[in-house]
Amino acid sequence: MTAARPGAKPMMPLDDALAQLLGHATVLDGIEQVATFDADGRVLAQDLVSQLQVPSQDNSSMDGYALRCADLTDLTQVLPVSQRIPAGSAGTPLAPRTVARIFTGAPIPPGADAVVMQEDCDVLADGSVRIKTQPNAGQWIRCAGEDVMRGAVVLAKGARLTPAELGLAASIGMDVLSVARRPRVALFSTGDELVMPGTVAPQDMPPGAIYNSNRFFLKALLVRLGCEVTDLGIVPDQRQATIDALRDAAEHHDVIVTSGGVSVGEEDHIKPAVQSLGHLDLWQIAIKPGKPFAYGRVANAHFIGLPGNPVSSFVTFLLLVRPFLLKLQGVSEPAVKPIAMAANFNWPRADRRREFLRVRRNAAGGLDLFANQSSGVLTSAVWGDGLVDNPPGGTIAAGDVVRFIPFSELLA
Repeated sequence: MTAARPGAKPMMPLDDALAQLLGHATVLDGIEQVATFDADGRVLAQDLVSQLQVPSQDNSSMDGYALRCADLTDLTQVLPVSQRIPAGSAGTPLAPRTVARIFTGAPIPPGADAVVMQEDCDVLADGSVRIKTQPNAGQWIRCAGEDVMRGAVVLAKGARLTPAELGLAASIGMDVLSVARRPRVALFSTGDELVMPGTVAPQDMPPGAIYNSNRFFLKALLVRLGCEVTDLGIVPDQRQATIDALRDAAEHHDVIVTSGGVSVGEEDHIKPAVQSLGHLDLWQIAIKPGKPFAYGRVANAHFIGLPGNPVSSFVTFLLLVRPFLLKLQGVSEPAVKPIAMAANFNWPRADRRREFLRVRRNAAGGLDLFANQSSGVLTSAVWGDGLVDNPPGGTIAAGDVVRFIPFSELLA
């Protein structure tokens, strides 16, 4: 545990909090059948086993001429064309001392053992062909089963489907896939200071009011992770209103995600409201930004409470909520591995908490630091393209190798 002020409960290190959180993330019941066309981002609920081999037979990887290497004794030799094989048709056995005109993807005719690309051939006036290079057996031939063997597991249960995976599934004839059920997530914000864009013009905003930005990026993140999201709006800073919102959300959702109200002020009602309906297992994490993070249960629903400051909410979602939601869907490896990169900045201020600094890759192959690392400066997350994972008590000097986590991985 990270050291704390005398009398204060120590904050939990991030790795311990993540391990505990994932320990609560049992895979949701239910499997859905989804068209392969519509399965991007979904998670496979069963191993995908190929019932055929890909390619189904030896085929040409070039437009050119199929031949027997043994038939070509010297480069002055001229060979007649005995057949033409376009893609989608099958040739006949190759006659001795002839070539077959062949096109990319077409099956290799029995007897041929190489393909010479058309750029390496001269076609004579009578249609016969002079081969200008000595071929090697097997050249420009894609062998049967070299991509996928019959009976092979081409995609494992728990794989999160991307466009490449969808293409691979289609290549073995799968038009429908068995995928995990989407998590049903209820989302709401707390805070009397919050105003929805469009309800009050910027020039008419009352003192102390702010537009609710968290609600927008949190919903987008949840949708990207395959969740069915119910937006429950803004809940007033009142104990009973918070209890009512949590109780209603728990009835029809797997997960409740809130933003704001998880600190320890008099107007922060999330903690006592959750405890009145269920229990809290995590409270305050030793990271910066993002200390006020909570996890617990409200009836049968998971509860996740995120900080109100936008960058804190954004970062804790990526580091903790993202892997949790992926594991609920059965993803076997939800973690993102950091990349070692050089820092082109100085960070002399050590903090007792583990810090996540907003940075951007530069043309020199290093990392630049956003000048203002405040938890309320959302422009840092837009300007940056990732986070530097700085350990507790760590300082950074220009040239140091740091742990970089790209947003492209976290937001995929």
